[in-house]
This record gives sequence, structure tokens and C-alpha cells, in this order.
Amino acid sequence: MELHIKIVGALLITLSLMHVVIPGYFKWGQELSSLSLITKQILYVHTFFIAFVVLLMGLLCLGYTRELLHDPFGKVITFGLFVFWVVRLVFQFFVYSPKVWRGKTFETAMHIVFSVLWLYISGVFLVGYLGS
Repeated sequence: MELHIKIVGALLITLSLMHVVIPGYFKWGQELSSLSLITKQILYVHTFFIAFVVLLMGLLCLGYTRELLHDPFGKVITFGLFVFWVVRLVFQFFVYSPKVWRGKTFETAMHIVFSVLWLYISGVFLVGYLGS
């Protein structure tokens, strides 16, 4: 299980770093041009803090693997991480519209990849919480 927590840590760090390219990939400069300055800034700030929290989760998994799995307080944190990521998995299916990805090869592939990723991360944290 320790290996899986470390793998999740590496995946989360990678995911956090991917947020650097999101504005460019989705052409936020063009897409957000009609929004007010405050709305644009809120979007950028929230994106930064999502990436920052995901980075910290990844570092926690890599640096405190044993504590997450064996310490009583670590178990509470592991359960919280499970809840966080299982809610993200639910959002993948019930918040994002299928119109975003259905019928589009790349977008469908990414929908599947991220669905599997959220399922794996959630599962690792659940098993870590329930294990010894």
C-alpha cells in the first residue's frame, strides 16, 4: 500500500504542474476577454490554489506515507483525502456535461483517463484508510 500512496503522490504533483498549461491550452485569454477583471482574477487565483493544494497533497503522500497509513491522525487525513477525491470523481460524471467530451476523440479519451485517475486515487486512499 505504501507504494500506491507514493504513486498517488507523484501523480498529484504531476497533476498540479499540469495547471501551468491549462490557461494556454483552453485559450483563457480569448475565452475570458468578455469577463470583468475581478471574475478573471478569481478564476486565475482559484486555479492557482487548486494546483497548490494538489501539490501539497502530493508532497504529503511522498513525505509522510507511513504516517498516512499507520498513525491515527494520519488515518483521519487519509480518510479526508478519500472524501475529497471521491467527490471529485462524482463531479466528473454529474457536473461536467457529456457535451464537453462526447463525440470528440481526444476529449473522450481525457474523460476516461481522468475518471480512472480519480477512481484510482480514491481507491488508494480508501484502502489506505481501511487497512492496518
